[in-house]
Amino acid sequence: MISLRTMIRNGFDRAERLLDRAFGPDWNPLAQLGPIGWLLFWIVAISGIYLFIFFDTGVTQAFASIEWMTNDLWWHAGLARSLHRYASDLMVLVMFVHLLREWSMDRYRGKRWFSWVTGVAVIWFVYLSGITGYWLVWDRLAQYVAMVTTELLDTLGIFAEPIARNFLSPQTLSSRFFTLMVFLHIAIPLLLLLLMWIHIQRITEARTKPPRGLAAITLVALVAGSLALPAVSQGAADLASIPQAVGIDWFLLSLYPVIESVPPGAIWAGVLAFTLVLAGTPWLPRRREQAAAQVSLDFCNGCSRCIADCPYAAITLVPRSDGLPFTHEVAVNPARCVSCGICMGSCPSSTPFRRSGPLTTGIDLPERPLAEVRVEVVDASAALAGEPGRVLTLACAHGAAAKPAPGRVVLPCVAMAPPSLIDYIVSRNLADGVAVAGCAERDCFNRFGVAWTRARLDRTRDPYLRERVPRDRVLLVWAGPTEAARLRNELAAFAARLAVLPPYARARALDEDEITDATGESAR
Repeated sequence: MISLRTMIRNGFDRAERLLDRAFGPDWNPLAQLGPIGWLLFWIVAISGIYLFIFFDTGVTQAFASIEWMTNDLWWHAGLARSLHRYASDLMVLVMFVHLLREWSMDRYRGKRWFSWVTGVAVIWFVYLSGITGYWLVWDRLAQYVAMVTTELLDTLGIFAEPIARNFLSPQTLSSRFFTLMVFLHIAIPLLLLLLMWIHIQRITEARTKPPRGLAAITLVALVAGSLALPAVSQGAADLASIPQAVGIDWFLLSLYPVIESVPPGAIWAGVLAFTLVLAGTPWLPRRREQAAAQVSLDFCNGCSRCIADCPYAAITLVPRSDGLPFTHEVAVNPARCVSCGICMGSCPSSTPFRRSGPLTTGIDLPERPLAEVRVEVVDASAALAGEPGRVLTLACAHGAAAKPAPGRVVLPCVAMAPPSLIDYIVSRNLADGVAVAGCAERDCFNRFGVAWTRARLDRTRDPYLRERVPRDRVLLVWAGPTEAARLRNELAAFAARLAVLPPYARARALDEDEITDATGESAR
């Protein structure tokens, strides 16, 4: 299973590298699958509302109104129909690629189970929306879908009378039943929207809008496809005969040929088993995760920087409980914390310079505290002795530098390293320069690691990298798991540049005495 996951993840990484060249990291479609899914939902919803203006809900008038839109009003209503169809199909494709990608990146187990399980419910509501939509066209395909669906539902034995009887002859299908289908096609997408909203509730600043340029490209592509290959009906439904051959929408109706050839009991058992296995995947097997971040109130003044930086809404501000002269403190929800360490990197008390007492920070990872990271940094620097252009690498556990190596400290996320740690490495002459080797720029494993690290080192987000640290002694490299060769080349080039730089002169000699007080601010 691990080797399969790795193979698929590496396949995605290689494909995304190619797309980076065409779209750039910020517009990479495979890194924007979630936002694209939201965009497609709104395209389907808006086009559906527009179509409803011209649609006649009568069972005998539905097909005629659809044909009128398709042929006479092809330039707006007909275009909306094709957009509605193709955006629905693309939404299904995006949904499953997104699911496979998250599985391959192992971003579904442990504390991330909530988004995965709610996503399983989203899958079924997308299919229910699409199937009920096909009924409304009331052509031969719609008749086929209605007959197969109702016959399958009747096998459950939950209806007072078999609902398939409604499709035995033209006289048995009432407009009231057809109106019910219209209602379902409106109600189900509303429930789908609610589920999509629930799906992102444990994510801070969830992305529901793709970049405008990528959104424009997606919409233009859909419009072009709709004009080139308009969606058309397959002849009016005729309950006096049974459809012999219909064209299947393999995105939404791929299961229907199977339903016809497999016993109903096997179909329901398969659907139930598929749903349970998919929903239970986060616990097959259960991930062993590190303990959640812990707060040390002696070094927390409730500044809320960790709250702003947490990608998973795992940290909140609560009233002060220890009597110190601050109004608030932060609290960590262990059920949401994924132990990425980004909060530790954001805390102003996270400074390795402190020499007075134990190195304790306002918020820290119990199994990977800053004190331990400082020891690892010092040990890693010893492996660089005698090398020209000594480069100490702070690496992401999900990128190209994930494997341990001499002169390398691997972290859950590079944003776990506070800027003061880089200052410490350079100021203490532990290395000539520091390389921060994160995961792929297009999509950080922990969502905000790339953005926060870049902003801190560019001195635009607190905590800032101090001005005294020359920027030419710090290298940022974003490399996915299949980019080890590029990473090695960039590290070698960085070491060559460092080798010709003059020795670094510390801006201040008082670093030995720096401490951090209870407010979390550096005392000098």
